[in-house]
Amino acid sequence: MRRPAVLYGLAMVAVVVGVDLLFFRNQYGERLIVNVGIVLVFAVFYWRFLKRP
Repeated sequence: MRRPAVLYGLAMVAVVVGVDLLFFRNQYGERLIVNVGIVLVFAVFYWRFLKRP
């Protein structure tokens, strides 16, 4: 796996964990929805701007 993809994945994990701890500590359903949304935003951004043809 390429190094930028690994760094991008680590950044995504850091954002998900940070949002979980700051805003959704005791709310399971909302936390799941927000985590899926964050992963989708990261995936779209990766496919649109960072993926090489």
